[in-house]
Formats: sequence, C-alpha cells, structure tokens
Amino acid sequence: MATVYLSVGSNLGDRMANLRKGQELLVAHPQINLIKASAFYQTSPVGGVVQDDFINQALAIETDLDPYDLLEYLHEIEAKLLRKRLVVWGPRTLDLDILYFDHLESEDPKLTIPHPEIMNRLFVLIPLKEIIDSNFFAYEQIQQAIERLEDSQDQRIERVDENERN
Repeated sequence: MATVYLSVGSNLGDRMANLRKGQELLVAHPQINLIKASAFYQTSPVGGVVQDDFINQALAIETDLDPYDLLEYLHEIEAKLLRKRLVVWGPRTLDLDILYFDHLESEDPKLTIPHPEIMNRLFVLIPLKEIIDSNFFAYEQIQQAIERLEDSQDQRIERVDENERN
C-alpha cells in the first residue's frame, strides 16, 4: 500500500459540507483507507483570481491504486460535487490534489508528483505539517517553506472550528 498525502479545498457553497462529502466519497473506495486528517483552515485564495476564501484540509491515505487511477477517482469525486474547471485557480466546490505519493517523482504533465506548488502555499503546508511526522522525508523543507511564507504575510490562514457551517 502506498501512503499518499492530499490537499482538499472548497470555496463555493457549503464549504465544510463539500469537504466532508469529498472525504466520505474518498473512503468509500474499497482500495482507499484514511490514515489521518488535519484540522480545517480558512485561507485566502492564491493565484490572483478574485474569489471567496477557501476551507482547506490535508489528508493522509493508504491505497493500492496507482497514481493515475487515484487521480481519475479524485476527478470523479470532484465531478460528483459539481466542480467546474472554468478558470485556472478559480472558485471550486471541491479541489482534491495529490501532494505526495510515497517517494514517487513524476513530471508527467497529467500528474506531477510531488505537487509543484506545495512549497508556495500555506494552505497546503500548515495542514500537511499537522499530519506528517518529523521523520517525513520533506519535513525540514516544509518547515522552512512555512517560515518563509509566514514572514512574507502574503497569505492568510486560520484554523476553523469543524462544527462551523459554510
């Protein structure tokens, strides 16, 4: 079984419900087991598109799916939650990204692993750091990226009560 780290986010509709439903659909797959989930975080959008704040979370899963089959399943979940890919880095009901897939490295345009934007996004790094151990192979790099981004104060992130609606 591969250990996979995912970033999950939503900024349309009932954001918390979207994240919960996405997680429910994810673990409904017989070849996916949830290992750990981070807290929820409200975050400012990145990428320059004017839009509402996101709720984000990181998940650690185990799967015996290959990376492309997992990606296909993640896209199916996004479609079930009515995600429309109209604007790059635009608003979405649900976004599921593969951050790390074991120690695999891939520069395939369809699936780049590790995700190329991990070290530039607090909304990925803070929840991810919460669910990894200090012996995780990229731990120091993640910690340094968090410190760099927190110093710049360009991205806003705050922990959210998981019982909060919308």
